[in-house]
Amino acid sequence: MTASAQMTIDPRFILPFDSATDADHPRMGGKCASLARMIAMGVPVPRGFAVATDAYAAHLAATGLEAAIREELSHLDTHNVTDEEARSQAIRHLVTERAMPTEVETAIRAAYALMSPANDLPVAVRSSATAEDMPDASFAGQQDTYLWVVGADEVVAKVRSCWASLFTARAMSYRADHNLGQIEVLMAVAVQEMVDARSAGVAMTLDPINGDRTKIVIDASWGLGESVVSGEITPDNFMVEKVLMQV
Repeated sequence: MTASAQMTIDPRFILPFDSATDADHPRMGGKCASLARMIAMGVPVPRGFAVATDAYAAHLAATGLEAAIREELSHLDTHNVTDEEARSQAIRHLVTERAMPTEVETAIRAAYALMSPANDLPVAVRSSATAEDMPDASFAGQQDTYLWVVGADEVVAKVRSCWASLFTARAMSYRADHNLGQIEVLMAVAVQEMVDARSAGVAMTLDPINGDRTKIVIDASWGLGESVVSGEITPDNFMVEKVLMQV
């Protein structure tokens, strides 16, 4: 996004990756903050923007949604799978069916229009909660990502769906197990240009089994990386020695 284009973005709700500062990172969630850091370091990252946690907070406040969610959570029993799933579905329905505040929706549409004046750019819409990528809680695969989303209407709808994915049964159980709270966790959302990958995956700059920093461990598969992250497939595994760069 150009400097002139950024002037039209509502900074209360939209944070472009390429202009975000360290001060913005708490409002971007773990995933979006990492993307902004990589861009600042010169790493090639597909363009995009974060829908800030303030947008989600505004959605909770403007629609009376927070009180309704708290009521459902007050009866939550994470040890009762049937009850937990029923309350998860009820909360997610509340989040997706309540109208998004007009100023938030307008900001999202404007930011997408700057990326796609013809309203036809495929993007990934990715959850980025404030509790992600913590030292003892990664949340990998716990919340939702939507790929090949096209058009402002669909982007707005999928942002709301990402907010709702804070309350999947698996995410609520994970937060309960790690004492992270429920309504206290906020959600930012990444809207990022799609890359039609031939192959993709996850690279770790140490061996996650024993912490050996002389190794790079890569899990990869053909196609997009989402199938690796979500655990849908068993990926190919590579271990690279950093000094000699040998597999």
